[in-house]
Amino acid sequence: MATCKVCFRRCSPAEGERGDCGARINRGGSIRPVYYGQLSSLALDPIEKKPLMHFHPGSMILSAGSLGCNLHCPFCQNHEIAQAENGRFGVRTDEVRPEKLVELAESCRNRGNIGIAFTYNEPLVGYEYVRDTAKLAHEKGMKCVLVTNGTASLAVLEELAPYIDAMNIDLKGFTDRYYREVLKGNRGMTMDFIREAVKRCHVELTTLIVPGENDTREEMLELSGWIAGLQDVCGGKTGRDIPLHVSRFYPRYRMTDRAATEVRKVYELAETAREKLSYVYTGNC
Repeated sequence: MATCKVCFRRCSPAEGERGDCGARINRGGSIRPVYYGQLSSLALDPIEKKPLMHFHPGSMILSAGSLGCNLHCPFCQNHEIAQAENGRFGVRTDEVRPEKLVELAESCRNRGNIGIAFTYNEPLVGYEYVRDTAKLAHEKGMKCVLVTNGTASLAVLEELAPYIDAMNIDLKGFTDRYYREVLKGNRGMTMDFIREAVKRCHVELTTLIVPGENDTREEMLELSGWIAGLQDVCGGKTGRDIPLHVSRFYPRYRMTDRAATEVRKVYELAETAREKLSYVYTGNC
């Protein structure tokens, strides 16, 4: 039986069926991406929106999204393109092959564009498209950025790393309970991915603060302390130099039953993180 090796789920769908992410399928006894070259979203964004504060600040980047995600965050802000209903998405896509996306990125150079960001949904569930496009973009001297939840095997990271210049990775919390019960994810896999990614390219991290879930001073101290202890950071930096974005939760998707995070709480937790880290930013405040 064919088994997907992208993430911890190790889905083994029957012939013609999809895995949990809705974006990978068993065809002919092998697991393949369903939406290779199919984009749901395309926009020229400031690099700071990824968010990346220490990677070519002031520049623009062509941001592309497809469909699917291997987490099930109940507050997903892009649930229309990330969360499949009954294994399918009700969103129209346009075919944009790797060569075409690189052409589009080049055409935006005169608007300050430095390259391509793979974002909006979870790009790693279709990592083959990311790999092929980023390789072509590099050949044209363009930068490539990955915005990801980091829920992927180190084998996937190894395939992508030669062509990725920067990542923003979600470290959504620092308890196994939160990852397992709320996000339907695996904290250990995400931490392993981050631990290796910081050795390969510029990395910034994002933590969304959800009331009653990951909003204690104690958890932020553990999370930021772990980041500070990361080794062999790209560019000769230390773990303390990895930027952390502490972001405010707003009610979304299936978590509309609680209020937005208090701005004061976000600022307090950012100050806590600064006890361990040199660069901490607040978002959505």
